[in-house]
Amino acid sequence: MGSFPEDRPDWSNLSVLHRNTLPPRANFKIFNSENEALARDESKARVHSLAGTWKFHLANSPFEAPQGFEVADFDKSQWSDMPVPSMWQLQGFGKGPVYTNVAFPIYVDPPHAPFDDNECGSYVTSFTVPKHLENDQLRLRFEGVDSAYHVWVNGKQVGYSQGSRNPAEFDITEYVQRGEENVLAVRVYQYCDATYIEDQDQWRMSGIFRDVFLLGFPKATHFQDFSVQTLFDKAYENATLEVQVDVQGQGDVSLKLFDAEQKQVATETQTAKDAGAVKFSVPVSTPHKWTAETPYLYQLVLSLGDNQFVTHRVGFRQVELKDGLIKVNGQRIVIKGANRHEHHPVHGRTVPYEFMKQDLLLMKTHNINAIRSCHQPSDPRLYDLADEMGFWVMVSLPSVFFLEHRRLRKTPTIAMNKLKY
Repeated sequence: MGSFPEDRPDWSNLSVLHRNTLPPRANFKIFNSENEALARDESKARVHSLAGTWKFHLANSPFEAPQGFEVADFDKSQWSDMPVPSMWQLQGFGKGPVYTNVAFPIYVDPPHAPFDDNECGSYVTSFTVPKHLENDQLRLRFEGVDSAYHVWVNGKQVGYSQGSRNPAEFDITEYVQRGEENVLAVRVYQYCDATYIEDQDQWRMSGIFRDVFLLGFPKATHFQDFSVQTLFDKAYENATLEVQVDVQGQGDVSLKLFDAEQKQVATETQTAKDAGAVKFSVPVSTPHKWTAETPYLYQLVLSLGDNQFVTHRVGFRQVELKDGLIKVNGQRIVIKGANRHEHHPVHGRTVPYEFMKQDLLLMKTHNINAIRSCHQPSDPRLYDLADEMGFWVMVSLPSVFFLEHRRLRKTPTIAMNKLKY
């Protein structure tokens, strides 16, 4: 079926973490109007979901996987169907799922991943670019794939990524044919050199286990990233909203802050010059304070021109270590926390939103106010729920190392105590 390569493959090569991925950024999607942004209805955003039934083939190793599967005319008639997102061990494929704690699931030879007993899933689907994205820069975004993967569009290799709980985004504008059917192929490797870092006491499962999206960004000028910080005065009475917005291109960037009843609290506009950043420092008088007991959220809307709007909910809080105590808004807090592995009894790490929400509601009913995310980043929707329901969220080693490696510390720290690295 295949052959061993002359060079060390990406998934067992310490010099390769990603190929062609875009820089990490805050988690946002672009809306076409302020009202759509305020409604936070992602079906109205410049987004097209690629979730659904894909064709699937499983091999015992990458070198036994079918060659040339990424081209449109490859015969996949005998391949199986695979729901995406999901984990292939829970769909009747491969060995497992396997649970290990102190023992590694592979022969320990860091940093080398196994060549011969390393299951490899080949995925194929097709898509057409929807009309509302036809004129945009097109980005392919994977929210989570375990543990490493290569990506092809229309037979051309787009890139590679590893770091299973971290999103990866690829610019596929030049690879896509508008008005025609496009073939998306993904080859997923069960183990890679990062397996040694991601090893935990957990169920071992593999696959495209979080959502896959096609995102639209205006070509000439668009948002690249933003970060948010809330700072109180010495009396913890009045606050300043600090926002930095990175823009590709140039144009007027407007900021609006709304309270929980969508009453406008503050507004300001600045001009972004080519490939620059604008910084806002907006005074807010006596804002409602966010804590786990009083999770009051404001809504920030940023606009660029008249057809780009992004939104993020903001909680005003200031976390400090003072007098040997963790204090929030000047007050001592008591953390009553629990570990939370991202796991569903049937779907594994593909956790349905309603199940995730019920999980947190159950914690709340038992007076739990803090979540330790068990070493690795959770589904981004969890953090929105934690903002809304009132949870402190913290991570722990070894995810600290891996997050630092991916520079995800750029992601805004909003409305709760998410540690910065």
